[in-house]
Amino acid sequence: MDLAGASYLLIFLIFVALAFDFLNGLHDAANSIATIVSTRVLSPRWAVVWAAFFNFIAFLFFGLHVANTVGKGIISADIISDAVIFGALGGAISWNIITWLAGIPSSSSHALIGGLLGAGISKAGFEGVVWSGVLKTVAGIVVSPALGFGLALILVLIVSWAFVKATPSIADSAFRKLQFVSAAMFSLGHGGNDAQKTMGIIAVLLFSHGQLGPEFHVPFWVVISCQAALGLGTLFGGWRIVHTMGSKITRLSPQQGFCAETAGAITIFLATHIGVPVSTTHTITGAIVGVGASRRVSAVRWNIAGRIVWAWVITMPASGLIAAAFYAMARLADRTFG
Repeated sequence: MDLAGASYLLIFLIFVALAFDFLNGLHDAANSIATIVSTRVLSPRWAVVWAAFFNFIAFLFFGLHVANTVGKGIISADIISDAVIFGALGGAISWNIITWLAGIPSSSSHALIGGLLGAGISKAGFEGVVWSGVLKTVAGIVVSPALGFGLALILVLIVSWAFVKATPSIADSAFRKLQFVSAAMFSLGHGGNDAQKTMGIIAVLLFSHGQLGPEFHVPFWVVISCQAALGLGTLFGGWRIVHTMGSKITRLSPQQGFCAETAGAITIFLATHIGVPVSTTHTITGAIVGVGASRRVSAVRWNIAGRIVWAWVITMPASGLIAAAFYAMARLADRTFG
């Protein structure tokens, strides 16, 4: 970016976007570490270090399909303005803070999508919405937890059959080691999918300011900055949500933790490959419920799971309404001081 040619407002909005990315990591750290902490394979301190490292290096393994979807596949790039981006980020950050303080594992990803829609519709009405991208994202809300649930059930069956003759101590020891691998995989998926959402926001902001030239693309410095901000947020951990994800939904053994993390990682890898901005929260929750239900249906605390689902349902409209309010404030400030 040409800093000399960039406005102070552009630089400010980039920092706000990176702040959202940090909060995303803070809010969603539980998704990466809750299972490995609740099974006592790693202490919380070392679990966040493990997750943050793989969050950061995720750009080495994935393309930028999700960044392109968020940057130009939710609302039209033609209606992007500083006020729209400020509104979208304001809505997403506010909802993240509200749910983080309440210990509710809602989706940072869908808070951002809701924020983009709320601010974009406030500016241009529904004509500015790219419905194909929105429908793909909404489908991910349903498909990702369902796929995580199904894959977790299948993995529990596979590993139970594979270790049927192993003694409990041997099986426990093996899966404690394997959880390092599954937690790393899930953290890679988290870094690969979630950091790209902020990349898309910053890239479309730069594009609207004429900083990218005639074609939309994601500069490498944006990639590194977003991966670093997400990893740093994960390093600080979201301990309120770790408790909900790791022990309130169902109790996990190392074997079940491995199955949940692996199922979640596979789901996120697939979504990232095809450019769908899914929620790591939705995905790992579906997988945790799946491994719990594999024991017996009553092993899952369905009242807790139900409250989490309600949080999912209201995330996009709630963040969208807050974003619309932030957009209105930005427009008022522009008319007053501009």
